[in-house]
Amino acid sequence: MRSRSGAGVQRDGAGATARRGAGTGPDGPRSVLDGRWLVRGPEGLLSAYARTPDGLLRWTETIPGGPRWKGPDYFAAPGMAALSVAQGPNGFVHFVGRRTVRGKGGDSVELAHAIQYQTGRPLGEWTSLGNPHRDPARAPYIGNPVVSVAANGSTYVFLANASGALAVRRESETGKWLPWQGIKCLGTRSDMAPVPHASGLMEALVPIGTGTMRCYQPEAGVPLVRTPDLPFAPAEQSAVGIETAPGRVTYYWTDQATTGIQAYRDGGWVIPLGGSAAEGRVAAVRTMIDGYDCTVLAYRGLDGQVVFGAFGTGNEGAGVWWAPTGEWCAAAPALALDHAGRVVAAFLDADGRLRVARQGVEGGFTMNPSAQI
Repeated sequence: MRSRSGAGVQRDGAGATARRGAGTGPDGPRSVLDGRWLVRGPEGLLSAYARTPDGLLRWTETIPGGPRWKGPDYFAAPGMAALSVAQGPNGFVHFVGRRTVRGKGGDSVELAHAIQYQTGRPLGEWTSLGNPHRDPARAPYIGNPVVSVAANGSTYVFLANASGALAVRRESETGKWLPWQGIKCLGTRSDMAPVPHASGLMEALVPIGTGTMRCYQPEAGVPLVRTPDLPFAPAEQSAVGIETAPGRVTYYWTDQATTGIQAYRDGGWVIPLGGSAAEGRVAAVRTMIDGYDCTVLAYRGLDGQVVFGAFGTGNEGAGVWWAPTGEWCAAAPALALDHAGRVVAAFLDADGRLRVARQGVEGGFTMNPSAQI
């Protein structure tokens, strides 16, 4: 894995702002969203998202492949304690957050959902998804949500309820939100890793206490069911999964004890991949490299560097060569494919500025140095 000088990236346009000042608007502190916060729209344009304490930022390519981007555009999200993002097969980008609503009778905690229907356009209004607890005394103790969108367009929301069990709410195929489903367990963490299958089914890896469980849909339109617990415990906020064969998902995460990256497929064994990751989700994407189906991973190293690894999809056991980039990131990076199928990595630097690196055009897997947006 090599790197070479890349074309510069320029900001194009001032972007939309609601207000400016310390801690607000696009000039405030930034952090990454949970989920795949770098996405490609139906037009082939990439968009990246970040958080401020009271809102959401978005940068968007002006033409497929760059190098010019516009933004950041700012969208208010008041009272939101956490935000998760996922893209559906139609290109819609879904945001779900846990927010506190101020009222005359006191504060209440609920989930809120908003959709970006078109690349570069404003978000729709935030709408309430309620709370799995009707008792206002228990409602504040829910965890942070994780959102995913199935191949049939149905949105799924996962979170820990006040009892530590898993709560799931999903849309029907007609777009109607169904009642909350509870899956009994203890110690559910807020870093579950849902994965939509190409068939339309959904599954998720759910860390619980010192172990992990897996939930899946046995057939379309039915609730998720729990499988026997798995004997490993991902580090917090590290797990991610991708479908690496029809109906078969591979999960990647950081091991709590060793900080190394590990992999698992249902029915197999845990596969150690080496590396040494800091906190944050591992990023994963499938792509063709020199005519071979490959998986590319990225993570934030213990020293803060962005680190890449590439290998044949489903062949992790053959070994992964990790390549530090020498570029520092403040949080875990994100991966996506551009309009030409090239790998693109995005990350925030020490000042909260967005930086983007793109795969080189020469043979093999090379990433150009990043450029500031």
